[in-house]
Amino acid sequence: MVVDKLENLEKYVSLNPLFAQAILFLKSTDLNAQPIGKVELKGKELVVNFAEAAPKTKEQAKLETHNEYIDIQIPLTGPEVMGYTAGADCIPADAPYNPEKDITFFEGPATDYITVKPGMFAIFFPQDGHAPGITETGVKKVIVKVKA
Repeated sequence: MVVDKLENLEKYVSLNPLFAQAILFLKSTDLNAQPIGKVELKGKELVVNFAEAAPKTKEQAKLETHNEYIDIQIPLTGPEVMGYTAGADCIPADAPYNPEKDITFFEGPATDYITVKPGMFAIFFPQDGHAPGITETGVKKVIVKVKA
């Protein structure tokens, strides 16, 4: 997991061959002006999802992992608390891995929480259990799905 300010996003370009294209889009686009929906930058390998997360408590937020994609998550309209637990330490839930949605859900709360504010981002790799969307009022956000 990586958490940093958007102004430093380019420092992470070497982490994945698709990050350069993702960063170029993020830096050259008025993110707040984009409508809710998806933009494919490179087919299914690189997708930008503009979404609105409904209000959610820590208890309601489920830990999740993705096998095929890295998430770059950027809150736009307010702070978002994101839970973190190393994937190896996540407690399996009854729901198995869903290959169509590339997601596995886990039981229990995250071990750690961090507040990601507008102007910041979080990167979650396949080994990172994360519980995003914890917010009192909801938040518009960007989720970049990068093929791992």
